[in-house]
Amino acid sequence: MNNRCILQLALLLCFSTTALSLSYNLLRLQQFNSSVECQKLLEQLNGRPADCLSDRMDFKIPKEIKHPQQFQKEYTAFVIYEMLKDIFHVLERGYTNPGWNETIVTDLLAKLNHQMDLLNTTVVGKLGEENKRQAYSMIILRLKSYYVRIRTYLDAKEYSSCAWTVVRDELYWNFSFINRLTDKFQN
Repeated sequence: MNNRCILQLALLLCFSTTALSLSYNLLRLQQFNSSVECQKLLEQLNGRPADCLSDRMDFKIPKEIKHPQQFQKEYTAFVIYEMLKDIFHVLERGYTNPGWNETIVTDLLAKLNHQMDLLNTTVVGKLGEENKRQAYSMIILRLKSYYVRIRTYLDAKEYSSCAWTVVRDELYWNFSFINRLTDKFQN
């Protein structure tokens, strides 16, 4: 009798691990494709005017984002979710650049919202509060400071066209980092 229960438990564990692995692989593919689409939308926004080079700034993205080797899958999903949420808020809250195509920005915001929903329903919403607190204490505070620096920069530059160009370029690179983080779903 005990052997039958152990066998059933082992099979259940095996199937649930396989299902979770398939879920992460599907999430990885969807996340990567969506990030590439967001980069393409950002590219469609106005190009860099020649006189904006002096406005460039290093916003100092946290080094853990550039080198995400230590993240667990669950924490990685939470970090990506937070990045998408902050990118969304940068574009949504302060969007005042009259030179940008509003349809492209709307499409970009919709794509970001879809990515956040996907991550939330697949992984982030299922994390326990303790896991969320651990992920938050690890990197999220530094990440939040990074996006505050971006919004502060836009404020200081009075949301000028050049400032938006610099921020657009920075956000473009954020999606490259998100894709690197997304690769963690494969491990």
